[in-house]
Amino acid sequence: MYAIVESGGRQYKVSPGDILRVEKLSLEKGSEVVLDKVLMVSKEDRRIFGSPYVSGAEVLATVDDTGKASKVIVFKQKPRKASRKLRGHRQPYTSLKIKEIVLGDKYGT
Repeated sequence: MYAIVESGGRQYKVSPGDILRVEKLSLEKGSEVVLDKVLMVSKEDRRIFGSPYVSGAEVLATVDDTGKASKVIVFKQKPRKASRKLRGHRQPYTSLKIKEIVLGDKYGT
């Protein structure tokens, strides 16, 4: 069983037991998260698509960790000039551990 969820403007394919890195959420470690923007759910041999979201479907997760991703270097230089800029950026993230995918009563859990 897997689901396609949306978080932070991005779409992720998740299954129970997966660890997922999403844009930083202001939650503490160990707290529960409900991802309710579920775009698609695949259960055994059938797939349920939403328009845009599947009504009643949720993905339950817990906050595993927060941190920063590896550094991305941004270097700009103009030709034939003594103009250089060097910048670095580390994007913050929240690591989620997926517990289960819940369908509503409408789809027969």
